[in-house]
Amino acid sequence: MLRRIARPLLAWVFVSGGIDTLRHPAGRVELARPLLDKTIGDRSLPVPTDPETLVKIDALVKTGAGLALGFGKCPRLAALLLAASLVPTTLAGHSYWEHDDEASRATHRIHFDKNLALLGGLLIAALDKGENRKRPS
Repeated sequence: MLRRIARPLLAWVFVSGGIDTLRHPAGRVELARPLLDKTIGDRSLPVPTDPETLVKIDALVKTGAGLALGFGKCPRLAALLLAASLVPTTLAGHSYWEHDDEASRATHRIHFDKNLALLGGLLIAALDKGENRKRPS
């Protein structure tokens, strides 16, 4: 019973954020660009490397995996996908250590910490085998 409440609550932030990013990607593209420049750079890779495409792919993953987790469809896989997508999002959007302004640094630190908490919840969800366990009679 608790899973039917907890999963949609955990998933909602990813679904709403993914939809918002798909509708308005520009701000997220600019946030992602410095991280992508550091990690991917000018390399020729067999996958899309332009920031807008990658941001939209990430938004689709968050939306799809969030819906799957929320509805309890392949919840462990969905939680793993969300966890994997949350790491670069957090590094790109909330690298508080790069901010000089104290107010900005504090705001980004709060969001960074929140994302760490979400990551912990997703890892618990990814490891949850509760529905498959046999209950003692």
